Amino acid sequence: MTDSPSKKQSARERLLRASDELFYNEGIHTVGIDRVLEKAQVAKGSLYYNFEGGKDELVSAYLAGRHAAWEKTIDDGIEAAGPDPRDRLLSIFDSLGTLVAKPDYRGCAFVNAVAEAEPGGVEEAASEKFREWLHGLIGGLVAEIGVGDPTWTTQQLVILYDGATTTAQMDRQASAASAARRMAELVIDSSR
Repeated sequence: MTDSPSKKQSARERLLRASDELFYNEGIHTVGIDRVLEKAQVAKGSLYYNFEGGKDELVSAYLAGRHAAWEKTIDDGIEAAGPDPRDRLLSIFDSLGTLVAKPDYRGCAFVNAVAEAEPGGVEEAASEKFREWLHGLIGGLVAEIGVGDPTWTTQQLVILYDGATTTAQMDRQASAASAARRMAELVIDSSR
């Protein structure tokens, strides 16, 4: 049985799905646009119809999709953690633990994108936006807890977050997130 046309994904959706898989698994600059078009099963004209800026605009959309998905996961974790600000803050590391335990985890999409990008590229702009969000999120939750030096505490927690993502990727240790969570508890408690 085939899907009806209303259930089929649009060319844009197929391009986004294909770019998400290929760019994340193989690298943005390793994957040529022809591979994305082939995987998405769309013509080159569909790329430019949906993404006027071509590959750069597709890369921006890919990274925006990664950001939105991660933001939703974090927001859901924070919501589930309940009203205690400390628990809400620590839930970020719990969500991170779920992410890094996935068998297809290949590290932070933004770190990977910036590592292979030219200075000033769309990858850099998307990564800066992601980092601003991450610092703002952690900083806002730190402020709710009421610590002596919120800027310093935020910096320490972001470093723990970054260390967990890198360790999980490089050492293939999903337990890095739970280790970072335990260290985050110490940072928070000693900062109060």
